[in-house]
Amino acid sequence: MGQRSRHWPTMVSATVALSLGLAACGGSSGSGASGGPGTTPGITATSITIGTHQPLTGVASPGYDEIAPASNAVFADVNAHGGIHGRKIRYLIEDDAYNPAQTKAVVDKLVLQDHVFAIFNGLGTPTHVAVEPFLNANKVPDLFVSSGCDCWNDPSKYPYTSGYSTDYTVEGKVEGRYVADHYKGQEVGYLAQSDEFGQDGMMGLDQSIPPATVVSRQTYDVTDPTANVGPQMQALQSAGAQVVVLYAIPAFVAHAIQAAAKINYRPHFVVSSVGASNPANLSQLLGGSALLDGLVTDYYLPSISDTANPWIKLFKGIHDHYLANVPFDSNVEYGMAVGYTFVRLMEQAGQNPTQASVMKALQTADLAGPGLAPLGYSPTSNQGYTGVQMGTISGGNLKLSGPVFTSTDNGPVKATKPITVAPPKSL
Repeated sequence: MGQRSRHWPTMVSATVALSLGLAACGGSSGSGASGGPGTTPGITATSITIGTHQPLTGVASPGYDEIAPASNAVFADVNAHGGIHGRKIRYLIEDDAYNPAQTKAVVDKLVLQDHVFAIFNGLGTPTHVAVEPFLNANKVPDLFVSSGCDCWNDPSKYPYTSGYSTDYTVEGKVEGRYVADHYKGQEVGYLAQSDEFGQDGMMGLDQSIPPATVVSRQTYDVTDPTANVGPQMQALQSAGAQVVVLYAIPAFVAHAIQAAAKINYRPHFVVSSVGASNPANLSQLLGGSALLDGLVTDYYLPSISDTANPWIKLFKGIHDHYLANVPFDSNVEYGMAVGYTFVRLMEQAGQNPTQASVMKALQTADLAGPGLAPLGYSPTSNQGYTGVQMGTISGGNLKLSGPVFTSTDNGPVKATKPITVAPPKSL
């Protein structure tokens, strides 16, 4: 963000509305073509109103319910220094319980009743797929979706949607390369969520893992409240899978690891960042970290165990001031990182942003921050982070090491050095 002052430049104050009972916040309903207060939804002379859908309850809530409050902590901290071009952020957080039908209802409310300027960091692949067409039809910026589905990077069809997390296909290619290099000759099995999340991950894995070594492909339905992955783990064991790659949300990663332990099945686990980049959350779900030792995963942000990292220090300071009642873990780090990115974008979008001008600004904005991999935004791409760094969990901590591996859905995997960008010196 640069170091033009002793604090975060031109940032924000946040007012959070946690779903139910929120009165409509007003705002104008114009197209925003001319820009400025009174003509752009969610923009007044003193405020920017944005909204999100998050799983504050339901199967995906453990850990993920920390993300929006963490972004809000960044907004609150920045707010103390004058807002973005004098405007403060109002952040309306709605609970969708990771249920696509509920996602549609709360996003309709945010756009049609609350007149938000943008939907920011809506979480989940099956949930956000349900609202992407609506948001684009209404030309509402759909910024930094909290999911690695490649469906967020389709600017010709959905120009108002942008990703943030590393594309699951790219992540799968990198993880697949790790499996092929480190477990050469061993038989591999997959357990994946039966939607775009799991499908994209397996698509990437298949580009890097020799097909003859893949002995079983198992899925689970996240919308089934009675889902039990015990039979899937038994099938993987029976097939002889020595390495199991999981594309699952944390609750089902924990279920899978527990189910394997019950049948004395000890494969090498390789898990997507969605399921394992937050070891603290997994440890809580498992009732301890012992079963996590040796688990391989990846991430595009610094590990919170790297306490010397200046971004970790900065985010920990914000956490301690605004969010001390929540554990400082990778979900909090993620929420703060994406909040920082949003503020950077809005700062560079100009004094009187419109919904169209913000999407235009995204193509060229300097959004460098805590990420270890490059961001992929350009006039022809709405892709977020373009790679990951591999790591291993030990003693409940994630240790990242080696190069950052980057790719596209169809391109080769390339190794590069992790990006290092200095954060603001102080708040």
